[in-house]
Amino acid sequence: MEKPLFYPALELTGKPDYLVEKNGQIIPVEVKSGRAPEAPYDSHIYQLAAYCLLVEKTYGKRPPYGIIHYENRDFAVDYTHELETALIDLLGDMKVDEHKHDVARSHEQAGRCAKCGFKNICDQSLA
Repeated sequence: MEKPLFYPALELTGKPDYLVEKNGQIIPVEVKSGRAPEAPYDSHIYQLAAYCLLVEKTYGKRPPYGIIHYENRDFAVDYTHELETALIDLLGDMKVDEHKHDVARSHEQAGRCAKCGFKNICDQSLA
């Protein structure tokens, strides 16, 4: 796939690592470096859900699932209507936050905070 997929109604753009055709369905695949966690991270699931939405809007076929590929394991994530609704809600929240001057950061994972490029200027840094 050469260019990113785009859905203007949500101003959503994305480019899955692969699109696989299986039984007439187009399945997005997102490749992650490193070993698999016990379960996919929420951020990875939402990224894959965004690709599922983009595939549906671009090709007119709703993928039943998408795949997150880690070094040692694959996860098939069902693209349910509940996941789609949660994604659209999250995208809406992100749009609202875009226009705020002060947005609270998520610091649920100290390791990610420690590696963040903004930690030296962040007033909420855990590192």
